[in-house]
Amino acid sequence: MKKQNKTGSIGVVGATAIGVGGMMGAGLYTLLGLAANSAGVWLPVSFLIGGIVAAFSVYSYSKLGMKYPDRGGAAKFLLKEFGDGLLAGGMNVFQYIGWIIAMALYATGFAEYACQLLGKSSSGWLGKAISIGIVIVVVAINIMGSKQVARAQTAIIAFELLILLSFVAVGLTKLHVPTITSSNSGNIVGILSAAGLLYVTYEGFGVVTNAAGSMVNPKKQLPQALFFSLGIVMAIYIIASVVVVMTLGVQGAVANQGHVLATAGKLVLGNWGMILISIAALVATASAVNSTMFGDNNLAIRIARIEEIPPQFGVMTEIGGTWGLFITSLIVCIFVVIFPLSAVGEMASLAFLLVYAMVNLGHLRIAKQTGAERWILICSVVLNLALFALLFIQTILNHETLTWISVIALLIISFLVELAWRKKNKRNLHWLGKK
Repeated sequence: MKKQNKTGSIGVVGATAIGVGGMMGAGLYTLLGLAANSAGVWLPVSFLIGGIVAAFSVYSYSKLGMKYPDRGGAAKFLLKEFGDGLLAGGMNVFQYIGWIIAMALYATGFAEYACQLLGKSSSGWLGKAISIGIVIVVVAINIMGSKQVARAQTAIIAFELLILLSFVAVGLTKLHVPTITSSNSGNIVGILSAAGLLYVTYEGFGVVTNAAGSMVNPKKQLPQALFFSLGIVMAIYIIASVVVVMTLGVQGAVANQGHVLATAGKLVLGNWGMILISIAALVATASAVNSTMFGDNNLAIRIARIEEIPPQFGVMTEIGGTWGLFITSLIVCIFVVIFPLSAVGEMASLAFLLVYAMVNLGHLRIAKQTGAERWILICSVVLNLALFALLFIQTILNHETLTWISVIALLIISFLVELAWRKKNKRNLHWLGKK
């Protein structure tokens, strides 16, 4: 035990900070308006439901992280659950694409707030150019090495929390009930589909499991850190959404979809509020692009090493960085050009809901090894799939044909790529492999 105390470098507080940093920020800044369009004045309830569904996955991840402490995260979990077969391989490729969509969401959100500060419209090529520009900057940072950015992450989180808490504290003194009575009241389907959309704002909790190997007592500290971080983020999201609904109103939130918090910040704190929240949003979205790029590149390297995708993804280039880094950034730019903010937001949430549902479904196969309660895992699978179905149906009903067809196409492409690569390398073509 003494040896563990010496080597354990991360405690509950540190791991909780990692979790808050992984979840907090980019999704909140980019998706509030779109979610308000579906949930109406019940937007805070959608955040609550999304957080509760995420809590079931947090339980699953805590058990998996304690049993298999590894930086591979969901990629490692899927392999342990389903074995080295087509199912785990295809889902890992789809997960890689899901992170790419998330980066496109954050890059597009960065452009929205940048254009807001510049007083320009983000709907034209300026917004696309800024989005591509931040992706290029992040690639350059990853080529040179992102150690300094990683060290600055704590300061970034502190800055974001300070701005958001100031916004919430002052905003609670300026709540205006008529904004509720004069706004869209929403309905149960809209509330639940909004919860599905907002799920992506919680998806960063998985990064806490990466720290399990550095904890003194991961069996006790990991679940504590996961649930503490989720609880803190849920509270901030819910209160911030209450302030938005009761100051700006639903119609105002929908009209300012890409930069809702900046507009609400102007109402609550004046011009300085708009400027400070816009800067916080720029920092949050840029940081999210960078951390996601770093994580997705590591995921690509890992699944390339086990030959689920071509090994060239993990090969270094002459100028620095891996080929996977450049391929990933190119695909992100393609998504940015093709899809608007609303589409990448919905696609990212749909992708993560499906990935987490599969991770939790697979967890049922190894529940005895992890000590997880099967009924909790079943609830997690059902809830994730229910939100996925509701959000997917909503995209169909809203005639967002490109969005829902793209999700299906990307899932099919993921498995076709995995199948072709396995055939070429004469690897296991069965759905399941040896665990």
